[in-house]
Amino acid sequence: MEKLVNDFSFGLFFWQATILAILIFLLVKFAWKPIMESITAREEGIKDAIAAAENAKKEMQNLQADNERILKEARIERDALLKEARELREKMIADAKEDAQVQGQRLIEQAKTIIEGEKNAALSELKAQVSAISLEIAEKLIKQELSTKDAQVKLVDQLLGEVKLS
Repeated sequence: MEKLVNDFSFGLFFWQATILAILIFLLVKFAWKPIMESITAREEGIKDAIAAAENAKKEMQNLQADNERILKEARIERDALLKEARELREKMIADAKEDAQVQGQRLIEQAKTIIEGEKNAALSELKAQVSAISLEIAEKLIKQELSTKDAQVKLVDQLLGEVKLS
């Protein structure tokens, strides 16, 4: 250190101080502003990136909440549609049963009417056959009973006695 103090030169010091001052002046004049602007721009970029990340995070949370809400609404709507479909199916089944029952009742009534008509037709035919058979039997009996002249006169007298003249 002593050597430094002994070798000290004012001229060298002056030129070194002048060069340092010029260098500082040049740095301040030409480099300081761009350096500070780039540092400020970078700082602003970092702040913007942080703000964008925060906004993206908030938007993500909002989207997640919206998705959950939409899913919940979709589930509710699905449940409502399923319930409506079940009710519609049950109504259709009940209507079909009721229609089938009404149709069955109508067919039964129709069958009863047809059976009643067939029964009446059969009874009429049976009565006609019984009448025809009865007439044949009566005819044969009368022929047999009235084969003699005396039996015929007796029957005529009996019938005339039964008929009253008013």
